[in-house]
Amino acid sequence: MNKDYKIIKRLKNYLYMPLYFVFVLLFFNIGIYFTDRRAGIIFSVFLLVYAVYVFTVYMLNRPALTKEILNFATQYSSVQRKILDNFKAPQAILDMNGKIIWVNKQFEAVTGKSKNYHKTIFSIFPMISKERLQSEKEAEFLIEWEDKFFRGEISRISFQKGLNEESILDVEEEGQNFIFFCLFDETKLNHYIKAFQEQKLVAALIYIDNYEEALDSIEEVKRSLLTALIDRKVNEYFLKVDALVRKTEKDKYFVVFKYKYLNILEEDKFSLLEEVKNVKVGNEMAVTLSIGVGIHGDGYVANAEYSRMAIDLALGRGGDQAVVRKDEDVFYYGGKLKTVGKNTRVKARVKAHALRETLESRENVIIMGHNISDVDSFGAAIGIYCMVKALNKKAQIVLNEVTSSLRPLKECFSPEKGYPEDLFINSERAMEIISRNTLVMVVDTNRPNYTECPKLLERGNAIVVFDHHRQGTEVIKNPILSYIEPYASSTCEMIAEVLQYFKENIKLESEEADSIYAGILIDTNNFMTKTGVRTFEAAAYLRRCGAEVTRVRKLLRNDMNSYKERAEVVRQAEVYKGAFAISVCPSKTESPTIVGAQAADELLNIIGIKASFVMTEYQGKIYISSRSIDEINVQLIMERLGGGGHLNVAGAQLPGCTLAEAKRKLQITINDMIEEGEIEI
Repeated sequence: MNKDYKIIKRLKNYLYMPLYFVFVLLFFNIGIYFTDRRAGIIFSVFLLVYAVYVFTVYMLNRPALTKEILNFATQYSSVQRKILDNFKAPQAILDMNGKIIWVNKQFEAVTGKSKNYHKTIFSIFPMISKERLQSEKEAEFLIEWEDKFFRGEISRISFQKGLNEESILDVEEEGQNFIFFCLFDETKLNHYIKAFQEQKLVAALIYIDNYEEALDSIEEVKRSLLTALIDRKVNEYFLKVDALVRKTEKDKYFVVFKYKYLNILEEDKFSLLEEVKNVKVGNEMAVTLSIGVGIHGDGYVANAEYSRMAIDLALGRGGDQAVVRKDEDVFYYGGKLKTVGKNTRVKARVKAHALRETLESRENVIIMGHNISDVDSFGAAIGIYCMVKALNKKAQIVLNEVTSSLRPLKECFSPEKGYPEDLFINSERAMEIISRNTLVMVVDTNRPNYTECPKLLERGNAIVVFDHHRQGTEVIKNPILSYIEPYASSTCEMIAEVLQYFKENIKLESEEADSIYAGILIDTNNFMTKTGVRTFEAAAYLRRCGAEVTRVRKLLRNDMNSYKERAEVVRQAEVYKGAFAISVCPSKTESPTIVGAQAADELLNIIGIKASFVMTEYQGKIYISSRSIDEINVQLIMERLGGGGHLNVAGAQLPGCTLAEAKRKLQITINDMIEEGEIEI
C-alpha cells in the first residue's frame, strides 16, 4: 500500500473514532443490565442520544471536511509543482523506456530542450545506459555536456491517479512507475579537484647507471667536463617543467615537480634518457640514466617510497629506463638498448657472503626454479646444492616435470653416484617438509607464479632469489636476500661467480660443473649472445673445476624427433612485415617449449630476420619464445603480452586463447609498437 493511502486511512480512522466508541459503550451497557436494570436503562437512553448526535455531526461535516482536504491537496500539489519547476537543479521525469515526460525550467536551460520535447533521454545523453536505467532502482551516471561535467542520478518513483488538474503527470494506472532524473553540475568541483591534484608535488629519483665505468673510459682531465655536461642536461630537461633538481651524490639526483607536468614527461617518453647518451667528450661508453617516479600514494611519504621502489625496479631491469609507479600500476619508458655489464665482481662477493650467513642460520634448504625447468634453472639449482652441501646442510630441489633435454643431466645425479635419493622432490613433498627453519631458494625467475610451487613462497618465512631476468610488476615479495642481475648471461653465470667467493677451496664434482656450464652454454646460444668478460671468466672457472666441453655437448644433444620438429617449425615460418619470423611448434614432442625456443634461435640465421617468435600450445597455455640479435628489443614486445626477459631473449605465456588468437595478438602488438615508434624496421 502506498504512503498516500496510509495517510488517508489513518484520517478516516480518526474521524470514525466517535462511532467506534458507541460500540464500546454498548458493550459496557450490557454489563450494567446484569448488575442494575434501572441504571442500564438510563445508560441506554444516554447511549442512544450520544449515537444520534455523533452520527448527525459526522454526516453534516463530512462534505465540508472532504472539500477542505481536496482544497489542501490542490494547494499542496500546486506548491509542489512550482517548487519542482523552479528548482535550481535540472530535473526530469521519464517513463520506464527512457522517454521524457516532464522537465523543469532548469533542465530546459541546460539542455535547450522545451517541455514539448518527448524523445528519449538517450537522444540527449548517449552515455546513459538503457539497461541500467531499466534494471536499477537507483543509479549514477557521469555526464559530460558542452564542456561541463554533471553527475546524473536516477531513482524509481510511483505516482497515483491525480485528485485534481494540477498534477504534473497524467497517470493512467494506479501505482504506475516512473523514473526521476536529476542532474548536479560538478564542473567547478571537478575543476578544483583537478587543480588540487595538479598542484601536488611529485618526487623523482635519478641515478647514473654507469658513472664509474664512463669516467674510467676517458682521460682524467675530461672527467669533470663529462660530469658537468650530464648535470647540465638533467637541469635543462627538468627546467622546462619548473622542477627543483638537487644532486644528492656524485651519481644521484633528487627532483621535485608538480603533478600536472608528469603527463608532459610521459608524452615525451622521458627523452632525457636519450639526450644523456649523446653526451660525448671522448668517452667510448654512453652514459645511461635510471629514473623512478612514484605517485597516487596515501601521502608524500608513500609517494617517496613508491619512487624508491620504482628506481629499484628500473635498476633491476638493467637501467637505461624510467619507471613510473602509480599505486599498483607500473609503467615503463625506455630500456631499448642492451644493458651494460659491470666488470667488477664486488657485488658477487658481497652476495656470496650474505648467502653463506643466511644458509648457516637454517636447518635445510628447498631449491626451486621456474616451471618446465630448463638447463639454466637446473644448473643454478645444482650450484646452490653444492654450496649447501659444503656447509653440511640438507638441500632438496623441487622438480615436477623432467623434459627430454633435461633428463640426461638429471640422470647424472643418481644414488649410484653418491647423491641422496630424495635430492629431487615434487611440489607436494616440498609442502610437507617445509618448516620455520627452512630456506626457500628461488633461481632463474623472480615471478612467483612462474615457480615450480608458488604456494611454497606463501609458506616459507625466509626466501632468497637469484635471477638474471628483468624484473616486472609481479615480483616475489619480501625476500631476505635478492640478487638480480639483468646484464648476466644466465643464472648459472651468477652462481659460478658466487661459488668462487662462497667458501675457500669449495670442490665441485665433474657432473656438477658440467650442469652449471651447460646452463651458461644454452642461455648464451653457445657463447654467441649476451656474453661478456665475466661470462668467459665463469666458464673458465667451471672448466678448472672439471667441466668438459665434449661431455656437455653430448648431454645437450637432441633426439631425432625433436630435431625434425625443429626443422618443421623453421620450414613453416611466416615472415611478417619483412622482418619478423612467426611460426608454430606442434605439441607432439615431449618438450615442445624447448623445441620452440631452439627453433626461434634457428630462425635468426635467416637473412633479413630481425626477430623471431615461435608459439607452442602446451598444458592449456600458449608459450611464446622470442629471439633477436640486436636491432629489436623483444623483451618490450613480450612485456606487452604479459611476459618478459631480455633485449634479445624473451618469452610470454598466454592462458585462455588459441594459437590463432595468440598470433593475432602478437601481430597487433607489433603493429602498435611500430606506430608508436617503439620498434623501427
